[in-house]
Amino acid sequence: MDHPPLPYSSTAFPVDGPPSLAAKYWLDEAYISDIDHFIKTLSGIKAKGVRPDLIGSIITHYACKWIPELSGELASPGDTNHQLPPGNATVSWLKKRFFIETIVSVLPPEKEAVPCSFLLRLLKTGNMVGVDSNLLEEVEKRVAWRLDQATMKELMIPCFSHVTGTLLDVELMIRLVKRFVEINVEGLRSGAGLFKVAKLVDAYLAEAAVDSELALPEFMELAGAVPAQARSTDDGLYRAIDTYLKTHVNVTKEERKTLCKLIDSQKLSVEASLHAAQNERLPVRSVIQVLFSEQAKLHSNVNWSRSIVNPKSPNLGSGLADRCHSSRDIMTLQQMEMKRLKDHVSKLERQCQLMQSQIDKLLEKKKGFFSWRKFANTTNLGALSVEVNERVEGRGYDSGSIGKQTPVKTKQGRSKTPKPWRQSTS
Repeated sequence: MDHPPLPYSSTAFPVDGPPSLAAKYWLDEAYISDIDHFIKTLSGIKAKGVRPDLIGSIITHYACKWIPELSGELASPGDTNHQLPPGNATVSWLKKRFFIETIVSVLPPEKEAVPCSFLLRLLKTGNMVGVDSNLLEEVEKRVAWRLDQATMKELMIPCFSHVTGTLLDVELMIRLVKRFVEINVEGLRSGAGLFKVAKLVDAYLAEAAVDSELALPEFMELAGAVPAQARSTDDGLYRAIDTYLKTHVNVTKEERKTLCKLIDSQKLSVEASLHAAQNERLPVRSVIQVLFSEQAKLHSNVNWSRSIVNPKSPNLGSGLADRCHSSRDIMTLQQMEMKRLKDHVSKLERQCQLMQSQIDKLLEKKKGFFSWRKFANTTNLGALSVEVNERVEGRGYDSGSIGKQTPVKTKQGRSKTPKPWRQSTS
């Protein structure tokens, strides 16, 4: 069976390698003979017609024995089989690369033969030791085929590129998601896994958003790689965007608007909507959309509940169990409305307190002016009341006639007194 050529000459060693190692073989003969023996044994097993999944389990078991990183566990201290002495890191790195290239070349053609977890660890280690790009692309295709079976921990592959400064290999994740979506669009697999991948993408974005080196185009490309209909709720996407805005404080206003367009306000839960309505990092337009969406949901639920309670409803007897909200949902709506009213009242109280403090400041500034004016008004009113009392006692008018004869100010500010009053004082 064909397998990668074995470098038996010292010229296969990199030119920039250590001179002491360049004088020796690239890999020792025992190591090469062991791999050759494994490939011959595997060829004999395939010739007997063994199932591909059994062949995949054999390859997985053999690879985990040679490279403990592929098993997801560290090697035990007592296991010295095929281990290099300390200080020979370069040879160990070359052995890992050669071994992974050999393993990838003998994988069964069936994509379901090898678990997705093993493929992701193989991809991670291959990126770390610099495996050939064509072989890594083959592993990526196999991972993309079974991406819905991956876990969040396995997808956290570090970035080993010197060009990109991000902690996680976001570009790799973008390629995997796009290939998985293409496979589902072509109908090669059922669309049920697309919902799982959408949740994985949102969780991955929330973790990657903490990195300050993550650029906005990469974030938006990964978020938009999943179709909108694949997300049953946008709570995870909202959490990732909020984390990104919290970390990247230098994002411009236009970039915030573009980023928040990815969120469908109608797909947010009650808790996420309440958080978004009070989130100062979101643009005003996005907050207004969330408020309108929640108001529309509330009105539709109230109208719908009224139609159920109304006995004259023609659809009361048909499909009641399918359309009726549970008591818990109704209580949730009521609690949401009460909380909204409490928040509104608290906001009004804060505004009133602010206005009262401003009024107090203005009164303190004009305290002298208002006090003199008040004293003048009080003096004039006292003199006027004494004069009226004297005239009433002298003429013997009753209280009703006094009220009718009281001088009245006109629009020009002059006091207009009736003629009988003027004659009485002359």
